[in-house]
Amino acid sequence: MTLETRNFIAGDWQNGATVLDNRNPSDLSDLIGAFAQADATQLDAALSAARHAQAEWGATGPQKRHDVLMAIGTEMMARAEEIGTLIAREEGKPLAEGKGEVFRAGQFFTYFAAEALRQLGQTADSVRPDIEIDVRREPVGVVAIISPWNFPVATPAWKIAPALAFGNAVIWKPANQTPASAVALTQIIAKQDLPKGLFNLVMGAGRTIGQALAESAQIDAISFTGSVPVGRGIAAAAIPNMTKLQMEMGSKNPMVIMDDCDLDLAVAHATNAGFGGTGQKCTAASRLIVHARIHDAFVEKLVAAAQALKVGHALESGTQIGPVVSADQLAANLAYIDTGKGEGAELLCGGTRLERTTEGYFMAPAVFAATRNDMVINREEMFAPITCVIKADSYDEALHIANDTEFGLTAGIITRDLARASHFRRNARAGCIMVNLPTAGTDYHVPFGGRGASSYGPREQGRYAEEFYTIVKTSYIYSGAPA
Repeated sequence: MTLETRNFIAGDWQNGATVLDNRNPSDLSDLIGAFAQADATQLDAALSAARHAQAEWGATGPQKRHDVLMAIGTEMMARAEEIGTLIAREEGKPLAEGKGEVFRAGQFFTYFAAEALRQLGQTADSVRPDIEIDVRREPVGVVAIISPWNFPVATPAWKIAPALAFGNAVIWKPANQTPASAVALTQIIAKQDLPKGLFNLVMGAGRTIGQALAESAQIDAISFTGSVPVGRGIAAAAIPNMTKLQMEMGSKNPMVIMDDCDLDLAVAHATNAGFGGTGQKCTAASRLIVHARIHDAFVEKLVAAAQALKVGHALESGTQIGPVVSADQLAANLAYIDTGKGEGAELLCGGTRLERTTEGYFMAPAVFAATRNDMVINREEMFAPITCVIKADSYDEALHIANDTEFGLTAGIITRDLARASHFRRNARAGCIMVNLPTAGTDYHVPFGGRGASSYGPREQGRYAEEFYTIVKTSYIYSGAPA
């Protein structure tokens, strides 16, 4: 399939007002394409078309919705290598991760295809005589989806799939760093038998297209994944219209390493959680809270593991860590290295830009030790291959440090002690708790989300998704006595 570079608006591929070059962060000489940037007029056309198409789609039976989503998911899984390669080129994650992401995205569609057939209501008798009650869910309407670049197919998939399954129309604004994968997913959706204008891809900058979506009275709901500052701005702009909101934002996830743990397992999981995806995950573990009794041994093994990781071109065989996504991201990462050193943290390895055979945004994974929880590098989400070790003298102190944050997406503990694991699971203030596992990695059939500054609104994924993408309607029926 030839890759498009245009927006998909009101059922047609359209040029934009301007274009934006998309380059491979592993090789800046590789121009993936010049992608269209929509203007306000095109966004208005998408909104108008979506409103009309949603009325038709909302009245469509569940079998049709099932068949459409199943077709999308099946094609995505079949083309995992092709689209995964595209993700590796434009986002920088190793090819194996890119392929895995596309396959998982396909599973979101097939899962919600089945959910389209499970939309069951409830009936009840009124407390008043001869009145029956019917409770059912209806589509929320036109949904704006604003997605990030770090999972350019999987994150939109877990939003788009339930939106369509439950009868909604979609306006999708992807991140400008990853337009090619957005177009690839859109091409698969556009092949389906959908009402013209039901699904729209509107590429553009957050300050223009994203802001306009947040402010629009034509949008019934917004599902956003991104940074906390942007999320707060979207909420402030959307609240005057009483727009329904679902936001997954940043985090500063702790992993507690106890003195009774399997040390090699702890190092493996910390390395995976801290550096997988170049640390560019909202579920990354960037605060490693390590019991004093094993601190030195853990740190020694962690540094060795970080230094052994192969950093290179995302499409090169054996690459474990690809480049960061952009020049701006690399500059921000290196600034955090300077901040950490300025705060008195000890940089044990990494934290430098690397040269490879191609010009790209490569960075050596960094480990800071001798850090305190009040340091900037332990308070702010860095979105970088940087992890920080904090020493704790006891389980109680470790739990306190883990909870001492404005965020609360994931938290993990590595221990052989069932009592500690159970206590942590109940008392760690996070939406997802991992025991003897990396903090990253979640299943598509169960709810995902956090607390505090990490999340706002109903949970994503699994059956919990219907809370956001539907509205409950309660009907009272008095039919009278039979003649």
